[in-house]
Amino acid sequence: MRTTQFFLATLKEAPSDAEIVSHKLMLRAGLIKRLAGGIYSWMPLGLRILRKVENIIREEMDRAGAIELLMPAVIPAELWQETGRWEMYGPELLRFKDRHQRDFVIGPTHEEVITDVVRREIRSYRQLPLHLYQIQTKFRDEIRPRFGVMRGREFLMKDGYSFHASYADLQREYRNMHDTYTRIFTRLGLSFRAVAADTGSIGGTGSHEFHVLADSGEDAIAFCADSDYAANVELAEGVAPANPRNVHTEHMKKVATPGKTRCEDVAALLELPLAKTVKAIAVMHEEQFLLLLIRGDHTLNEIKASKLPFLNPFRFASDEEVERFLGCRPGYIGPVGIDQGIPIVADRTVAQMSDFVCGANEAGYHLTGVNWSRDLREPDHVFDIRNVVEGDSSPDGKGSLSICRGIEVGHIFQLRTKYSEAMKASFLDEAGQPHAMEMGCYGIGVTRIVGAAIEQNHDERGIIFPRAIAPFEVAIAPIGYGKSQSVRDAANTLYAELRSAGIDVLMDDRDERPGVMFADLELVGIPHRVTIGERSLKEGMVEYQGRREATAAKVPLTEICAYVRERLRA
Repeated sequence: MRTTQFFLATLKEAPSDAEIVSHKLMLRAGLIKRLAGGIYSWMPLGLRILRKVENIIREEMDRAGAIELLMPAVIPAELWQETGRWEMYGPELLRFKDRHQRDFVIGPTHEEVITDVVRREIRSYRQLPLHLYQIQTKFRDEIRPRFGVMRGREFLMKDGYSFHASYADLQREYRNMHDTYTRIFTRLGLSFRAVAADTGSIGGTGSHEFHVLADSGEDAIAFCADSDYAANVELAEGVAPANPRNVHTEHMKKVATPGKTRCEDVAALLELPLAKTVKAIAVMHEEQFLLLLIRGDHTLNEIKASKLPFLNPFRFASDEEVERFLGCRPGYIGPVGIDQGIPIVADRTVAQMSDFVCGANEAGYHLTGVNWSRDLREPDHVFDIRNVVEGDSSPDGKGSLSICRGIEVGHIFQLRTKYSEAMKASFLDEAGQPHAMEMGCYGIGVTRIVGAAIEQNHDERGIIFPRAIAPFEVAIAPIGYGKSQSVRDAANTLYAELRSAGIDVLMDDRDERPGVMFADLELVGIPHRVTIGERSLKEGMVEYQGRREATAAKVPLTEICAYVRERLRA
């Protein structure tokens, strides 16, 4: 491709409303143009990248035995009403009526549609397993779309759905998709981790997220460097302390802590480690008031807590409810002396503590030297209800946990029979008995991958795309292309040779200064560049420079095509 025959629209500065690096660079490089909040046009340069991502995904899904189809973006409401998600999904679901006043949605996901397709076609176990997928535009009406394509309202997604006669076969396909996703993200040239994750609103019994590792990631990932353990912090298990509870050495005392409502402030005032304090969190489950206890240096994991049957669902108690049940305003509450009718739920670490500090249920006071059994009753429930932290023991017992940031780009679920039972998608077994189909669900955020790749691969000059998804693999920068016949001839010859070799090449034949040319080619992230100028041609040389390299190397003109091909293979 020649730039004079292409649409290249770069900017020197990103718009003021661009937030993160990928958003700024995608706008500056002319990959996308904003149409409305969270809705973007993919420009020719950006579309080339998007299509390369799509092609890798499609090749690997086909290789794994999945079959591509395309479902409608517009979905009748009655399908969502069958599964109950019409009421459950919330305002992210874009609903509208047609001219006949019938309800429809723009699909944010397609579990209902694919289940309807399959229940109409599959009758026997002999027709299973079946795995269908699509690459299609979705819409979720985010309340605050931000970060460009990372959290847009309209986006491109690969969503696949598998149907099985047994749970064992679903597990087989789940492992197949885990391996397939690993190949996909490896081929895309991304640094990533697969982590155990919560199933969220999709439902099911097990799931893994695939995260591109980047400091700007919204998700925290806990992993063990000494093993394969990795999990989203929302799901990572906080292991109980290995040592038993220490014997108490202090007497309980009430101490004045005026204005100190945070554990950090109390610990600083009393000159104690934050890990010696206990934070009491008041919650409500229906009409039941409960206290959740976590160590002062830990944070509550709401997802873990919400999975406890006696807390599902729960909400945080209001100030008025706290005062009604404990006779004290928030900031000074604690478990000592509370009514027997108020259940105490302690995190595993708190249940092992002795001589700890907690609120005295009296404004302006805390208790020190508090111990279980002696000063308060043993907790009614002990569970893992906190977020793990750096240095915690790995749940697999093979080392300690580290925390990094990640951008979720893929998610696989074992849906089981959640949708097939709701929509009566069944098959007949060998004995002619009906059974609900076991289902799996497998998603990849195609547009999000482009943003995540940029978050992981950029510098002060712009984007550094992995070769597999770069808009072009090689850029030719001829200095004085319109003025020098020798430069023009050399550039045209190299351009033809690289294209004949099947290499995706862009030749910048614009009448621009070298600085402008180099800045644009570096900004858009082309991984290899060959510069051709009159001075170097007189020596029979051209200059090669990799996008990540600080300096250029001189290469004989007669060898440059072979040299570039070798660098691409490397």
